[in-house]
Amino acid sequence: MNYKKLVVDSGVRMASSGLTVATYGNISIRDPETGLVYLTPSGMNYNIITEDDIVVCDLDGNVVDGHRKPTIETTMHLAIMKARPDVNAVIHTHALYSTLFATMAEDIPLIIDEAAQLLVDTVKSTPKHDIPGSQELADATVKALGDKAMACLINSHGAVCVGGDIDGAFTSCTVLEMTAQIYYMMKACNGTPSGIPAEDCAIMQDFVKNHYGQGK
Repeated sequence: MNYKKLVVDSGVRMASSGLTVATYGNISIRDPETGLVYLTPSGMNYNIITEDDIVVCDLDGNVVDGHRKPTIETTMHLAIMKARPDVNAVIHTHALYSTLFATMAEDIPLIIDEAAQLLVDTVKSTPKHDIPGSQELADATVKALGDKAMACLINSHGAVCVGGDIDGAFTSCTVLEMTAQIYYMMKACNGTPSGIPAEDCAIMQDFVKNHYGQGK
């Protein structure tokens, strides 16, 4: 697979989906066969990035290919992948509704079926603001994700969504933003979520993992 092209195409997909603005946000994809991680370059327009601009490094951050400076959040991306062997794609977004809750450092509960099935655990916010690109931000993000959540919020900054592959990470992004918007609208109506029982969440998660779709 051409992972450089996949990162380029994913950057355009992120920008065109309204998940970020300008050159903000970043993407990484791990090749599960080699363990190498392909990252977007720092501060470049997603619509003009080429395969030659993609940076490739190992999990220790050693650059093995590429002449650009990688995303400022490289430390965070690598820390997540070190902590989560199930994660092969990370997308950091600045989408509107998820960033709203990140700004309030407020967790987003699993209030709809899609969130319960695909985000797996409460979308937690890091507790305080950390400098972008810092080890503190990376450590806080890893802690917020824990060992099973597919998304978390970075305090006053944005969101991080993960997946077993890039399509899975984009699904996490879409479901998170939809859930955040519904949660916002519910609060605006002075409503409260009725709640999904934990046992129902477990049943639905098993169904998605082992039965949903073709060939399972």
